[in-house]
Amino acid sequence: MVTFYRRLPKFDYIKPKSMDEALDLLGESNNRDVKVYAGGTDVIPRLKSRLIQTPRVLIDLKGIPDLDYIEHNEKDGLRIGALATISSVAHSPLVKENFWMLSQSAGSIASTQVQNRGTIVGNICNAVPSADSAPALLCLGAKLSCVSSRGERTIDIEDFFTGPNQTALNPDELVKEIRIPNMPFQGKGTYIKLSPRSRMDLAVVGVGAMIVQDKGLIQDVRIALGAVAPTPMRAKRAEDVLKGEKVHAKTVLKAAETASAESKPIDDHRASAEYRKMMVEALVKRAINNTLSN
Repeated sequence: MVTFYRRLPKFDYIKPKSMDEALDLLGESNNRDVKVYAGGTDVIPRLKSRLIQTPRVLIDLKGIPDLDYIEHNEKDGLRIGALATISSVAHSPLVKENFWMLSQSAGSIASTQVQNRGTIVGNICNAVPSADSAPALLCLGAKLSCVSSRGERTIDIEDFFTGPNQTALNPDELVKEIRIPNMPFQGKGTYIKLSPRSRMDLAVVGVGAMIVQDKGLIQDVRIALGAVAPTPMRAKRAEDVLKGEKVHAKTVLKAAETASAESKPIDDHRASAEYRKMMVEALVKRAINNTLSN
């Protein structure tokens, strides 16, 4: 199928210079058709191809200072500002050293050009089921600091995704930063993406696994799946199979089979539901083994 990209449709464009200005614009919108963007790597192509409704106003957040940061300390963990690019997260020494699976997942997103322009916050705010950063953030227990003219609140990443392209954000809210607690001692994680052309395609299946071992037993485990349900999801029944158990091939296989059963994929042009379920089992098994062997 040939896609003909047209010119951008007409809309008002505003580039606020401060967070307060951006929040005032959203607060004054009275639910009129307003769309916010940071990198624009998703919204601009969609507007050109008429895949989304044209907003009356497009608000560009790139002019707001002090939102492009990646910070880490032993007390509070990792903080990623709303304008931190995908590339900066993927290549940050702080992220690589302390949250390797997040570096993996960020590095698997699209092309170098997209990574240099797009943001991690934008990747999750798009709320596509195949978002590569989502499984890693679910495994790492991320929380989102969301602000509006009414104040600030924190949303757990597990409660953020409410449906395909839908989030728990109110119309007048923005995600200011992502907060990730420090990983437990001896905690390790892995992200694996299955796609036809590696990072250049959306994930057919994405799997994240975070495991904490102590004295030969699995003390804690988190398994997250992407592109196999209406939203990125935790495979909690599969996690329960492993918790408190010794590492054993049969236990790992049972957890992988359970994760496959938990997934709820659909048939689409990229893969069948049956194939996705098979790949969930294979990739969960691989992710667990890779994490345990690191």
